[in-house]
Amino acid sequence: MKENANKALTLKTLNKSNVWDVQENDIFRMLEAADKDADLKENMRRYTDIIKSAFDIEEVKVDRPETIKKYEARGFKVAQVCANENGNVKWAVKKRPIMRVTDLTYENIRHISAAKLIEVLDRNFGGGWESLSQSIQDIIQHGFDISTTTLPADRLHKKGGMYEKKIAEGFEVLEISKGSWVEAIFAKEKPKVKHQHTKSDINGNEDNIIDNEDIDDEDVEIVDTYNRIDDEDEYDEDKLTEESYRTTIEEDPEALSLEATEIVEEDDY
Repeated sequence: MKENANKALTLKTLNKSNVWDVQENDIFRMLEAADKDADLKENMRRYTDIIKSAFDIEEVKVDRPETIKKYEARGFKVAQVCANENGNVKWAVKKRPIMRVTDLTYENIRHISAAKLIEVLDRNFGGGWESLSQSIQDIIQHGFDISTTTLPADRLHKKGGMYEKKIAEGFEVLEISKGSWVEAIFAKEKPKVKHQHTKSDINGNEDNIIDNEDIDDEDVEIVDTYNRIDDEDEYDEDKLTEESYRTTIEEDPEALSLEATEIVEEDDY
């Protein structure tokens, strides 16, 4: 389904968000079509800037087989394109990898899976969710529902507990060890919101029409629901007691009562 959507994209419909959905071959297909469209040629600089927001592009100035092989060994796709007024050139194109949290943007955050997000976080973590800057947290929460909890290691996977519940709801999880305690970060992709339009019939009656377009990034309000800790309240394993246990997700009153009762009944950790 996504492959068909990618084939439907053209340079005219490409933007800095949906460009993350296409691959190198799609880029060359679009550029090939542009060779037959005078209007596209005139605006090629604009389209190239959009492509460069998600792809590394290098002009192949030495067109030899050994040079092409070097580009391909680095993960580039190489093909001839009509990229400027000077005529055809060869481009080496490669999708930019999302490897670090600093690679995440409002444009690409909705184009990666929860599993990919966990992989990126795992590669950059160490201090937990709070180790991320507020701007990175906002970007992530723009595309994902995030919940965190810190529990003693022997309680995190307790049957019927939060961990089991979140996994059943489809969340991916990253566990970060903090001595005898573990911080768990749960992530799940947010559903994409649809535009709602209305149209009037000949009598002036309005019907609600839902189309398949996603709401633009600027139409979505970012709400940070994470319970922040004061700056001076730094991590100290000795201070992690029942009283300091916290979670960022809302539970029903009965579940919270059960959790509180279980913690009181246990000895000190």
